[in-house]
Order: sequence, then C-alpha cells, then structure tokens
Amino acid sequence: MSPHEIGLYASAAVVVSVGLQALALAGSAAGPGAGAPAGAGPGEVLAVVRAALARRPRATLALFALMAVMAVLQYAVPTLVDDLMRQPGALSDGQWWRAGTALLVQSSGIAQIAMNLPALLVVGAVAESVLGWWRTLAVFLASGVLAHVVSLAGWSPRGGGDSVAVCGLLGALAVTCLLRGSALGLTFKRTWYLLLIPAAGLFLCALRNNHGAGLVAGCLLGLVLAAGTRTRPSGQPAAV
Repeated sequence: MSPHEIGLYASAAVVVSVGLQALALAGSAAGPGAGAPAGAGPGEVLAVVRAALARRPRATLALFALMAVMAVLQYAVPTLVDDLMRQPGALSDGQWWRAGTALLVQSSGIAQIAMNLPALLVVGAVAESVLGWWRTLAVFLASGVLAHVVSLAGWSPRGGGDSVAVCGLLGALAVTCLLRGSALGLTFKRTWYLLLIPAAGLFLCALRNNHGAGLVAGCLLGLVLAAGTRTRPSGQPAAV
C-alpha cells in the first residue's frame, strides 16, 4: 500500500469515526436531552438519527427520494451515467453543467449507491435538525457542485456521486456545533474533537481528493451559516 493510499484510508477513518460522534452530539443537542455522551456508541447514534427522521426532514427526504429515483434510472437507462457524470475535458468543451448533474449519478454502481444513499439520509436528517431545511439544501448543493468543479478541473475528471455533498453537510454540521456549542448546550471540552473534520478535509485536499473539497466547502459554509442559525429550545424544530 502506497503512502498516498494510507493517507486516504486514514483520513476516511477519521471522518467516519469523528463524523458519527458529531451526529450523536448534534442530534441529541437538537432534541430532548442535553448532548450525547463522549464516545457515543452505535445505539446513541441510531437514537438521534431516528429522532431526526421522526421530525420529517423535508429537504433530506426530497434529496433521498431524488437520488433513489436516479439510482433506478441509471440501471434502466445505461447511457444515463455517461451522459451526466464528470468527463475529462468537460469544462473546456463548455459542459460546465456536469458539475451539477454528476451529483445525480453514482458512477461506481451498486456499491456506491449502497453507501451514499444511506449516508445522505443519516447525515442529512441530523444536519437538517440543526441547520434547518433551506440551509441543508444550500450546503448540499454548493459543496457538492464545488467539489465536482474541482474534480473536473483536474483532481478527478471522470466520475460522479453525491458523497462529496454529504461530506459538505458533515463539515457544516461540525463547524456549527463548534461555533454554536454554548447555544446548543455544548461546551468546547465536549466538541473540540470536531476540529478533526476540517483538518481531515484540508489533508484530503492536499492529496487532491474531491471529498476534501466537499468537507472544506461545508466547513466554510458552516462558518457563514452558524451566525444566522437560531437555536431553539430543546425538542423544537430548527429555525428555517
């Protein structure tokens, strides 16, 4: 295994492990109970995801439904993936729109679908409980499109998928919890490890991995949106 691959796998491990803790922390702070315990396990993560889904996160459910329909269509119409995904030279040919349509298809097939769609549902539901529906949608689209633009510009000219946008949601959620921790009933002592999310994003960018672009874009958007995110009493829906 090359040093590059080791770096990618290590970064992925950090993002997944810290991301799960971030979901438990943010989700429990957004609902009944003040914050998830440090080192929250699968049970705590599942509980906050179920609570977030019970609030009927409309933006997340709409995105999930769209991606599910597209997943079916890409097998029903085999040419659809090539028509919508990133392609080498697309920007120079004026096909800038592929930076958006690449979000709609999972170019690696069933394995990518099996990972990306559940991740969207889980991360999106918790993010929406904290950020509100329109901020969630804005972060998903902006971070996803930016990551695909960077990819088309040379990082990874061929491919497609919405995992970069899910990374954007995770980045925005982590930064919001860091900046709005006191309003959410969280102390920096309990949230400091969320700094590993933007750190992993920067490291992935150094490796020219487009998931790093999604994470960093989401973190930057989180900086902007956190100032306008009104925190509500425990158990109340997010401000929109």
